[in-house]
Formats: sequence, C-alpha cells, structure tokens
Amino acid sequence: MGKLFCVMGKSASGKDSIYKELLQQKDFPLANVVPYTTRPIRAGEIDGKSYHFCTREQAMAMQEEGKVIELRTYQTVHGPWDYFTADDGQIDLEKKNSLLIVTLEGYLHIRNYFGAKNVVPIYIEVEDGERLSRALAREKLEKEPKYAEMCRRFLADSEDFAESKIKEAQITKRFINQDKEKTIKEILDYMRQC
Repeated sequence: MGKLFCVMGKSASGKDSIYKELLQQKDFPLANVVPYTTRPIRAGEIDGKSYHFCTREQAMAMQEEGKVIELRTYQTVHGPWDYFTADDGQIDLEKKNSLLIVTLEGYLHIRNYFGAKNVVPIYIEVEDGERLSRALAREKLEKEPKYAEMCRRFLADSEDFAESKIKEAQITKRFINQDKEKTIKEILDYMRQC
C-alpha cells in the first residue's frame, strides 16, 4: 500500500524546489500529483506540470461532478484564485507512493478523504525574514511582478499556518530548510520510515 506525502509550508519556504528534488529520487520513487489552479500561469511554469491551469467555470464544473477533494479560494488583489486537488486518477495508493504540495487546510481535507494512515505531512519551515527575502527575489523575476499579492500571501501565512492550527492538525515533525540538501536527506529518511 502506498502513501500520499503532503508537502506544506508558508510561501517561499522552499516547498517547490524540495518537491522537485524529491520527485527526482531514484531509490524512493514518488508519483507526481499535479494540482489545479485558476490563477494566471507564471513565467517558467508549464500547464500540466506545475499545475493544471483552468478557468473558474471548469473548476466549478469539476466540483459539481464530485471530483474535487479539496478547494481553496483566495481573494487576491487580482481577483479570486482557486487552488484544488482533484480525484482524477493521479493518486493510486494501491500501486504507488505519491507526492503533493498542499496548504495546511488542504492537507486536512486530503487526510479526511484518504484516511490518516495513508496521508503523511511533510511540514517545511524557514525563518520569516529569509522567507520574505526569497519571495521578493522570486517576484522580481516575473515579467510583471505582483508585489502586493506577494505581501498578502506572506501576511496570510501567519494565520493559515498558526501554531494552534499546526497542533490541531497533529503535525509533530518539522523540517527546517536552511540547507536544502540536508533537508531533502532528512525528509527522505523520514519518508522511508513511514
């Protein structure tokens, strides 16, 4: 029986780069679960690889069909953006381990859907000042930087990942991402034990 490993953490904690590295591991194969979003595609992202990019109408249609496991809507400075995980055949716990990036709230919905014994949280942390520096550097690379949205996300993370919510979600293991290679090794060691 496979496990669904859910990578989560505040924005600019290194989730995406760690996620990509974990998927490259040959000695611990993981299936990539590509989430869906209605937000605009960013520079360097590929539809179907980074996300399945869709319209709000397509997202609502999938929800009406019962294919949405969890969905979050963020009221951004550019309008509402939806992010969601769909039961579209990507996750097959009978055959393989899978890896997914989610929010804390998304993790709870996924855990309820698949069962706590099948879903493992991988919580990544970085000091707030470092996260803000990383977020600003990343945003500067965009053709049209969205600094206001970057700030909104940064502030929202304080509430979304409040210590009380982490405790309530029963997440006890944390990975401090100061040295990416060391963090990846620690995560892989942990995943092998699950």
